[in-house]
Amino acid sequence: MSRFHPLTVTDVRRETRDAIVVTLAPGDDDRPAFDFIQGQYLTFRRDFDGQELRRCYSICSGLDDGTLRVGIKRVEGGAFSNWANDNVKPGDVMEAMPPQGRFYGETEPDSGAHYLAFAGGSGITPILSIIRTTLARDPDSRCTLVYANRAVSTIMFREELEDLKNSYLGRLSILHILETEAQEIDLFTGRIDAEKLDGLFSGWIDAEGIDRVYICGPEPMMITIRDALRARRMEESRIRLELFKSDQPGRLAQAMLARTGSDTAEIEASVTLDGRTQTFRMARGVPLLDAARAHDIDAPFSCKAGVCSTCRARITEGEAEMMNNNALEDHEVRDGYVLTCQCLPLTDKIAVTYDI
Repeated sequence: MSRFHPLTVTDVRRETRDAIVVTLAPGDDDRPAFDFIQGQYLTFRRDFDGQELRRCYSICSGLDDGTLRVGIKRVEGGAFSNWANDNVKPGDVMEAMPPQGRFYGETEPDSGAHYLAFAGGSGITPILSIIRTTLARDPDSRCTLVYANRAVSTIMFREELEDLKNSYLGRLSILHILETEAQEIDLFTGRIDAEKLDGLFSGWIDAEGIDRVYICGPEPMMITIRDALRARRMEESRIRLELFKSDQPGRLAQAMLARTGSDTAEIEASVTLDGRTQTFRMARGVPLLDAARAHDIDAPFSCKAGVCSTCRARITEGEAEMMNNNALEDHEVRDGYVLTCQCLPLTDKIAVTYDI
């Protein structure tokens, strides 16, 4: 099971007024643990006046870059992002779990595949990792990026993207959508909505010729794009979405289960972690993750909002439902996987394992 490791900050670059790119180096012993797959993220933790906060930030490096970089954009009221933007400097040490996440697809050398990516704001960070890796490792591939921002000044990795475009002439196309700045072509001004997507797919992007789509950004934008792709009969298996923060409850991945246990106030829970199983009593109606940590079980977590999958486990006994799920695929839920931060046991006994 993943544990936190110290990473030394070797470089901090101001990317925009509200975003930085941090380069990190693991110690020699930890280096293998931080081998990553394009599109994955790191979970960081820091103590703020006695309160531990955990936050996920995507890796923006390509697999062949030889560096480990994350982008951190300032969020209004965000303790971790504001601290990082104002204080992190070379020589500092940050604690992080090894890379996690499944927002990626295997590269297919000589496939001639055409990949489409939509990014909104800081959603470009995992997309950049995917694009850099795909272009380098699949020499016959092509990538099209649609990148939405408020204005030119808020575009993260603007110069880096242009350099990539120049390095891979004819293989990388970039369409910038700016919300508040007029552009020569009206289609590229404003927000990404259904009408704008109709225009993009009618005159700029051949949806039928796309092999895989990656989408990362605000949830409403992602849902709009996904629905537009579905309307064009694109298979779900070709659409990948990444969401770290949700302002609205996500869909339940499965229907409400009928209660099969009694109405007793407490239930018996068993949690297997790192080969060790611990059993305890917990109150009904409490998320399993909270109950486990209250019993001094160091269960992994990050967002606690059902969007990052850091707390993913598999039910081996009993039944449960999730209050929110924006991370697990339907087939995973059918196979018994749950997000323990959102997991409410329904039976008198529940057993889960993190050793998966």
